[in-house]
Amino acid sequence: MDGCFLLHLVILIIKLIQAMTKSLRKSVFIALIVAGFASFQNVWAQAKVQQAPNTYSLEDCIRIALETNPQVKISELQVKTNENVFQQSKWQRWPSLNFNAGQGFSSGRNIDPFTNTYVQQSVNSSNYQLGASMVVFNGFQLQNSIKRNDTNLKASQKDLDAARNDLMLNVALSYLQVITNEELIEVAQRQVDASELQVERTGKLVAAGTLAESNLLDLKAQLANDELSLVNAQNNRETAKLSLKQLMNMPGGEQIEVVKIPVKDPTLQPYDASIQEVYDVALGNLPQMKAAELRVQAARQNIDIAKGAGMPSLSLSGGMGTAFSSAAPNQRFIADGTGSTTIEVPSATSFVSYQGISVPVIQRVTTPNGRLQDFGYFNQLDGNRNSSVSLSLRIPIFNQFQVKYNVSNAKIQEMNAKYQSQQVQLSIRQNVEQAYIDMNNSAKRYSATANQVQALSETFRVAQVRFDVGAINSVEYNIAKANLDRANSNLIQTKYDYVFRTKILDFYMSRPLSDF
Repeated sequence: MDGCFLLHLVILIIKLIQAMTKSLRKSVFIALIVAGFASFQNVWAQAKVQQAPNTYSLEDCIRIALETNPQVKISELQVKTNENVFQQSKWQRWPSLNFNAGQGFSSGRNIDPFTNTYVQQSVNSSNYQLGASMVVFNGFQLQNSIKRNDTNLKASQKDLDAARNDLMLNVALSYLQVITNEELIEVAQRQVDASELQVERTGKLVAAGTLAESNLLDLKAQLANDELSLVNAQNNRETAKLSLKQLMNMPGGEQIEVVKIPVKDPTLQPYDASIQEVYDVALGNLPQMKAAELRVQAARQNIDIAKGAGMPSLSLSGGMGTAFSSAAPNQRFIADGTGSTTIEVPSATSFVSYQGISVPVIQRVTTPNGRLQDFGYFNQLDGNRNSSVSLSLRIPIFNQFQVKYNVSNAKIQEMNAKYQSQQVQLSIRQNVEQAYIDMNNSAKRYSATANQVQALSETFRVAQVRFDVGAINSVEYNIAKANLDRANSNLIQTKYDYVFRTKILDFYMSRPLSDF
């Protein structure tokens, strides 16, 4: 009925278009049809692109995991710390500049900072120093420290890459685990639907007196088993989703859905690389191997730094300073040939003793051809300026064998870094070999399971025909159905297990994880 209606509708539309070809509205009509079809295509394309709420693709899951994972954040902070250490070590080659200022107050018998003589009075004093120093040579320790810090920075960046790679691999495997359980739910649901249909059909036959009631009871028991399998598959899916949400640092109670990836049935073709080829690529590309090699290089640079401590060092320093003292006279004599001036100055030879304290006698001295000028705070600072430059050479002769044992310890650390690098290399080889063997074994299991499903499907088809005509009882029918259902579930599990193992090898080969 529907087919005839559509046929007549198509014929009617064709006739309508033919009739309108002689009309002036032909072009408008066709334009409207084309525009409407184009609009429909755009709406359909947008509907396909738009993603349902709380639904995540594999790329979304990986992006969220990388943005929220604490271990990745810790690795990022370590990279920033090593970056700061590296940048600061480069500034060590530049001179250091410091300014010091001091203000003092003293009473009683003091040394006048201005005249350097003893005075019996309260003295206010100020000191200002501007100094600079730089290392000219210290056994190449500065240069080697910069190289070492640069190497540590690169190693921490490789550690960050390794943490990201491991997280992306775990997210991809958890994502596939969710898809696996969703397919198992579909298989379990089909089993339940088939059992319900068989129970309904058998119930009618029992009611009609064609079959014994025991057949119906056996089928209901099989339906209960299928419903239990469906519940178990749903529970396994929720467990897989929980693992995925934990990797994404999301609350366990949040409901999420994943975009299903169309995973093709494996062709069971041999993997396009041998174990040695996979290992060679992994050894050259995995960041944890590069990080281990960089740490060996940094340990070697530490040896050069330790040796540099036993070499002579040369440093250059300089400074400027000035001072003020309240004990200094507020005026001073300036010879300018303008006349004579009488000033009071403490005697350098005459003293008066009082209670054990010697005080210089103040003498009036008349000086011709001069005058007195105020000598204040800033005048003192200007008059007391001084500067200095020094070049220091340090030659280590005996320092309790510190350099010797520091070099020895640095060599031990280098050997330790080498052994750790060998351990990483050995771990990569073992992981690659294990992954390759697991992939081959999984391929064999999938091939055997596919053959089993094919054989049991034919067995179940024959059993269903025989059960329908009453040639076998419900027990035999249920056994055939249960065997086929179990084989179908095993086929899905072995299919995705093979995909898992292949993805691990792709990871070692630096291939995209999203290609299925």
